[in-house]
Amino acid sequence: MDRIESYEDLSYKIVRWLKDYYWDNNLKSFVIGVSGGIDSAVVSALCARTGLPTHAVGMPIHQKPEQETLSDMHLNWLDKRYRNVTTYKYDLTNLFQVFKYTMKGFDDNDLALANSRSRFRMVTLYQIAASTGGIVVGTGNKVEDYGVGFYTKYGDGGVDIAPIADLYKTEVWMLGEYLDIHEAICEAPPTDGLWEDDRNDEDQIGATYGQLEEAMENGTGPAVDILNNLNRKNKHKMEPIPTFKL
Repeated sequence: MDRIESYEDLSYKIVRWLKDYYWDNNLKSFVIGVSGGIDSAVVSALCARTGLPTHAVGMPIHQKPEQETLSDMHLNWLDKRYRNVTTYKYDLTNLFQVFKYTMKGFDDNDLALANSRSRFRMVTLYQIAASTGGIVVGTGNKVEDYGVGFYTKYGDGGVDIAPIADLYKTEVWMLGEYLDIHEAICEAPPTDGLWEDDRNDEDQIGATYGQLEEAMENGTGPAVDILNNLNRKNKHKMEPIPTFKL
């Protein structure tokens, strides 16, 4: 799926949007988690292009070496290219292990533990954002945020603004190429990095991003049922919190 006529224009518009939001809300920084994937690479590069104070953070938790290497690579790339970017790396593995040990009796659900990893990262980003007068910038794309709900509630879904949430994954890849994101990151299989095996996003979802985009845009293709089922299952992530009203 590619609805974009000019990635140069798209980049300019998103950067302008970020700058407007920054000044309109009297902010002092942008804070982004850098996973080693294309989404966070693109978002951190766009924030860097604003010329405004940007904090890019690597947060491995039992991370596979290839994922950590890509994250480190992008952090180094940002550090060398942009004087307004400060990079950090906090290994949260020991912190997560203490949490897991503390939760004895509730530490045997792999999905719950995977979601807790994501929430530890969210807490870390908000600690930095609060300390620097900033906001946490989201890295979710359109398929994940509004199609299948493929994110952790109050984890990577816990953000203040979402600059690429109206872009399909294939459009994010193309924007990444325009922004000169490292080829290894552009070509890496997309993964949430929350599991210790080799599963990637498309393995977990059961369809490729291209198939999901076709289903979202046209209502056709082999992923229509998968899209509809996951959208219905994860609707609670995409709607306001149910509130009892007097």
